[in-house]
Amino acid sequence: MDKLPVVAIVCGGDSSEHDVSLRSAQGILSNIDTTRFEAYIVELTGTTWEAHLPDGSRTAVSREDFSFRIGRRRVHPAFAYITIHGTPGEDGVLQGYFDLLRIPYSTSGVLVEALTFNKFCLNQYLKGFGVSVSESLVIRRGNEDLVTDSEILDHIGLPCFVKPNAGGSSFGVTKVKTLEELHPAIELAMKESDEVMVEAFMPGTELTCGCYRTSQGGAVLPVTEVVTHNEFFDYDAKYNGQVDEITPARISDDLRDRVQALTSAIYDILGCYGIIRVDYIVTHTTDDDGTTHDRINMLEINTTPGMTATSFIPQQVRAAGLELKDVLTEIIDDRL
Repeated sequence: MDKLPVVAIVCGGDSSEHDVSLRSAQGILSNIDTTRFEAYIVELTGTTWEAHLPDGSRTAVSREDFSFRIGRRRVHPAFAYITIHGTPGEDGVLQGYFDLLRIPYSTSGVLVEALTFNKFCLNQYLKGFGVSVSESLVIRRGNEDLVTDSEILDHIGLPCFVKPNAGGSSFGVTKVKTLEELHPAIELAMKESDEVMVEAFMPGTELTCGCYRTSQGGAVLPVTEVVTHNEFFDYDAKYNGQVDEITPARISDDLRDRVQALTSAIYDILGCYGIIRVDYIVTHTTDDDGTTHDRINMLEINTTPGMTATSFIPQQVRAAGLELKDVLTEIIDDRL
């Protein structure tokens, strides 16, 4: 009997979402087709890389060739399923490493990952393709004085959001309502990233939509409506249940179709691979004659979205009538 190809589910990383990433890895592991693949969780914490073994023990992973030992056997993963939220799995660093080793992986390539991880650069890039985004500016560590309070008030206004510009989570995000709250919010965001984005507040309906592609096809998934119990969709809302996630979203068929079409277009513009999730705010305006308009504004793109049982993507996969196991198999098979 031929040996099954080994899939390494790569998780952990160096961001504040390290432990959330481990939960996503468990979600993926529970949906790997074990008749097709042999799967192990590989946790990265700084320069400590370890594979989790079935008996609960761990074994060191070589950074030279990404192999590890199980007893006398040297295991060489044939595929890396990356589910790190933040660096180094969502910013292109790990993708470059696997490219050098010629190990295929589940996400987009280096350029796409680096671009989507930098929120400000992504916004400016997609604006050139007609995608609506919020007004924003960047403050860089060491150059904080180059952006004055008056510039922020004139260009962005209040309330606004202050968030890490390069980050894969809701850590360090503050909704700022007064000028006095601005600098503490910037300092908080600087703990997560050397660059901070100040972004104009857009009131409206928050939606999120997943998409995946392979050479065999793929799907644009149903849209989820996000109704947070908090001031905004912060960490507690995202991970501690302080939110209502409604799939499919309570929106018109026309708006649903537009969100899905935009998600598909963004996927193709960037040249993504695997599963991504695009977050939106839909702002509502009314003309003098009473005609209403829905404007779809992109917030950010998640290229390694959460994969716990209650995460958006598994919800949307189920709502689409698909099996997550089949989706994962298709993505892995496509690059093996």
